[in-house]
Amino acid sequence: METLSKAVERLTAAGYRDDFRAESGGLRAVGTDCLHEPESLVIEDVVRFEGASDPADEAVVFALRCRIHGTQGTYVVSFGPSVDSLDAEMVRRLSDGRRR
Repeated sequence: METLSKAVERLTAAGYRDDFRAESGGLRAVGTDCLHEPESLVIEDVVRFEGASDPADEAVVFALRCRIHGTQGTYVVSFGPSVDSLDAEMVRRLSDGRRR
């Protein structure tokens, strides 16, 4: 079974080299220090982790690409009852590029 760190390593090796962090104005690409509107980012892959015994261990890794700048990176958030309200808002505003 793939771990959270292994999933991030795999996605980084696949070109998702930046890390996104939620801020009140959008998602900041840490490496480039660029603040992105969530609507400009496309979800290209999702890896979900469920805690075997602890709901606090639930997390999702999003592989994101910016339509405007081409920036690619990962965005890691908890989900379930422990999801942060800012993260929940950012995820809601992302475009799912996996739908055809």
